[in-house]
Amino acid sequence: MLKKKFNRLKKFLSETKSELKKVNWPKREQLTVYTGVVLVTVAIVGIYFWILDTGFLAIIQLII
Repeated sequence: MLKKKFNRLKKFLSETKSELKKVNWPKREQLTVYTGVVLVTVAIVGIYFWILDTGFLAIIQLII
């Protein structure tokens, strides 16, 4: 029973390693650009929701 589970784990790890070799990994330059794009996008969306939240809060305070 334990040996069967160990063999399944070994097979899974072997297949995972094989699949990771097929991955097209980005170059350092591409990775830097992609990271910058993600950070700028997150900042813009965060500011957008902050403005919406502040606006809705002001509206609700006027109503109450």
